[in-house]
Amino acid sequence: MRRVAFMTATVLLMGGTTYAAPDMGMGDDPAPTIFNNIRIEGDYVPTSDGLFSWDVDGWVGGDSERVWLRSEGEIEDGRTQDAEAQIYYGWNFHPFWDALIGVRQDFEPESTTYLAASVVGLAKYDFETEASVFLSDRGDVSARFNQSFDFLLTQRLIAQPYAQLDLYAQDVPELNVGAGLSEVELGLQLRYEITRKFAPYVDVSWQRKVGETSGLARAAGEDPESATIRFGLRVWF
Repeated sequence: MRRVAFMTATVLLMGGTTYAAPDMGMGDDPAPTIFNNIRIEGDYVPTSDGLFSWDVDGWVGGDSERVWLRSEGEIEDGRTQDAEAQIYYGWNFHPFWDALIGVRQDFEPESTTYLAASVVGLAKYDFETEASVFLSDRGDVSARFNQSFDFLLTQRLIAQPYAQLDLYAQDVPELNVGAGLSEVELGLQLRYEITRKFAPYVDVSWQRKVGETSGLARAAGEDPESATIRFGLRVWF
């Protein structure tokens, strides 16, 4: 958890910077310009236990090569239930697409390290798309697919439907998941951009464990289906 906090703090410190590397007198080429684009979301579910979640996603770098940073997790009743951080080297291979290779570290519910590869970009009809594959230090293979779309109701009010699919190549007893498609999440975020970089939002999501994972959840006394309403804030740097 400390490493997650450190990574998030690092992202915050790097936010808002655009600078050029110093000219070392090695030639006439201009020094490369460094940019950053970091999105941070934090939201809260007003329940008796209190559920807080965070989601950090963004990059620092130039036009073609970048360092990508991601972190997400949940804290319920003062205890961290899920927490992960990712760092990638990415390169732009198409005007709208980047390929990433790096490492993912899960801290909760199990401490696990993954080799990670991802493709992110803008699909047809402006669908923001992310497809990732993970190989754990135990040899488990999993994948995650995200897609979302921004629909402008007004210049400031934006509706963002989104979907996430989680898949596993084999049973992973440590995580209580089965092989195949394990979980589906569908949601809608409605946000109001006070400025382009500062937007409160309401997020309604529906999660459903499916396949073997659904049966494992029922056997453990858990409901495989849930719905959540979150109130949060999105900040861009």
